[in-house]
Amino acid sequence: MNITLNGKASEITTELNVTELLNDLSLTPAKVAVERNLQIVPRSVYSKTIIQDGDRIEIVRFIGGG
Repeated sequence: MNITLNGKASEITTELNVTELLNDLSLTPAKVAVERNLQIVPRSVYSKTIIQDGDRIEIVRFIGGG
């Protein structure tokens, strides 16, 4: 399955939901925002949102500072 992840073509060999994708990328769900096909994915539905062929996924990490 081919997706675009943060602007780069990427291939996923198994069906994943957003939570599983974040785990595979070693990212903590509470510290990121995920956009799928130009729409924000609410954290409450990460585990129900299945990544599909052709999806465009953008992941933004929160960074603290001052």
